[in-house]
Amino acid sequence: MQIRVKVNGIDYIHEVEPRLLLVHYLRDVLHLTGTHVGCDTSICGACTVQVNSKPTKSCTMFAVQADGCEILTVEGLAPNGELHVLQEGFKEMHGLQCGFCTPGILMTMTDYLKHNPEPSEEDIRHALKGHLCRCTGYQNIVKSVQYAAAKIANKEEVPA
Repeated sequence: MQIRVKVNGIDYIHEVEPRLLLVHYLRDVLHLTGTHVGCDTSICGACTVQVNSKPTKSCTMFAVQADGCEILTVEGLAPNGELHVLQEGFKEMHGLQCGFCTPGILMTMTDYLKHNPEPSEEDIRHALKGHLCRCTGYQNIVKSVQYAAAKIANKEEVPA
């Protein structure tokens, strides 16, 4: 089947097998390997991208279901090589260790901060519930999101 998608601002047209998962289309056809394949069951969240501005677990969506959609992957967060404020937060607050879960978390939390620009720690932890991180214990991930929220709100204080 033929699909037309816009990924990170670029239009694509490809013939794909109807059973091809979106995560495999992104990784194997477009060579955007920042989207990770973790569990293939949507539990871990490593494959999260934004489809029409909504965080979506791409391991449970067929590429043909994305026909006509706009998709944003982690590669699209840093246009012109400048880090997105959330990526900066992860860097500054040591929000990652192995980094496997990070792209999916970034894609969920960038959308989350658009709708909840001043989240509490509890709000952030609740928003992270669809993501598994086996390395960090989430504390620095939460601090990274708080850092980004503070920067977005132009607050002088960022979490220590």
